[in-house]
Amino acid sequence: MTTPSQRLAELGLELPPVAAPVAAYVPATASAGLVMTSGQLPTVAGTLVATGKVGADLTLEQAADAARTAALNALAAAASVTGGLDSIARIVKATVFVACTPDFTGQPQVANGASQLFVAVFGDAGQHVRSAVGVPVLPLDAPVEVELTVEPA
Repeated sequence: MTTPSQRLAELGLELPPVAAPVAAYVPATASAGLVMTSGQLPTVAGTLVATGKVGADLTLEQAADAARTAALNALAAAASVTGGLDSIARIVKATVFVACTPDFTGQPQVANGASQLFVAVFGDAGQHVRSAVGVPVLPLDAPVEVELTVEPA
């Protein structure tokens, strides 16, 4: 049986270092048997992979890729509290915020960039409940933000 970290490596990905908070909060915390993350932006080595609004500055596909990057950062934050990626038993809930134009209605498809990563890494334990919410602006002009609730092993 392959582990989540092995499946992540098979995807050609590795867990990044936990992104430093941009304000007064912690990246993740445990409470009541669950681990919750703060909203994670689509950064690589501290730099946003994209900025702007979906529907104006980014395509749906570019935003889905950004959501996947933010999801990887959220997994890193959760793993920092659980003791590692393989210490996450399941993804419980994902919330994906999408900075978009008022007429953009593809938030669920953007959020699939994150959701599909969770299923690829955790299999059935990656199936989760989810909210995909369109918003006018996100921190640092990020196009997406992902927060997670996970169950530790």
